[in-house]
Amino acid sequence: MKYTACMKPNSSISNHNQINPCPALRRVLESPELSHALVMKNPIAPLDYARRWWMRLTLLGVFVFLYAPIVTLVAFSFNNSRRNIVWRGFTFKYYEKAWNNDSLFEAFTNSLTIAFVSTLISTVLGALVAVLLWRFRFPLKSVYEGVASLPIVIPEICMGVAMLAFFARSGWPSGLPWPLNLGAITIAHISFSFPFVAVVVRARLASFNRELEEAARDLGASEWQTFRDVLIPHMRPGLVAGALLAFTLSLDDFVITFFTSGPDTVTFPVKVYSMVRFSVTPEVNAASTALIVITLLLTTLALWMQNRSQSGTPEPA
Repeated sequence: MKYTACMKPNSSISNHNQINPCPALRRVLESPELSHALVMKNPIAPLDYARRWWMRLTLLGVFVFLYAPIVTLVAFSFNNSRRNIVWRGFTFKYYEKAWNNDSLFEAFTNSLTIAFVSTLISTVLGALVAVLLWRFRFPLKSVYEGVASLPIVIPEICMGVAMLAFFARSGWPSGLPWPLNLGAITIAHISFSFPFVAVVVRARLASFNRELEEAARDLGASEWQTFRDVLIPHMRPGLVAGALLAFTLSLDDFVITFFTSGPDTVTFPVKVYSMVRFSVTPEVNAASTALIVITLLLTTLALWMQNRSQSGTPEPA
């Protein structure tokens, strides 16, 4: 269908270049059906949503909801008052008190030790389980996958009670020297951390090209050399992400640790819980801020090492 432009009947020669559409054509151009057809033909790009005010307000609300409590905790750790209600001034004395608190420092050391050991073992176990489920076929594989994923879906309170019954029935020794006395908590943390690593690493392995392994074997590489030089470099981003996830889960776990810890194996979350039962003091905020800073530093270091290793990897010819 062709539309012809309508000219005003008494338009001057100087206005001959100004074409005014007739009312029928104007109604067609302004119709919602045409607008909808143009939108469907040229859909909104994903990045264009960021320019819309409702999307910006939604993102702002989400960020405020997530990070406002953390910013408040960090700010009130410098508050010169025993009560975290009114700002009384800026001070570092509660950081000094938290540093000189032997029981709090011992709990903090226990949490870091358990988190490091648990992360190391969970990363190895999770990677091996991921490779097993990705590469091999064996009877009852689906059952094994479901059992391996149980620690992810069952409630932590059930996991804690189960671990308490297990260590009580197995006669786990008590009174061991440090760090052997942290063994029960470490085993409990490994049991619920390595499935998360397995899920992350297996998702990474889904994008692996099996022809690379075949090419390495054709060039004379052994099974171990293929795994070390071909498969592990591809798994590295998943390993780093899984390790960070396992470290975070172990560091801030309270429920399972509460059931598996003893009087001499108090961790930082359990210690903070015992302190906040009376009142939330700036000393607790200072210790929590230190924990947040350590977590951010370790995460930044891990991401920097990952980016450095990726930038140093030569591009394939």
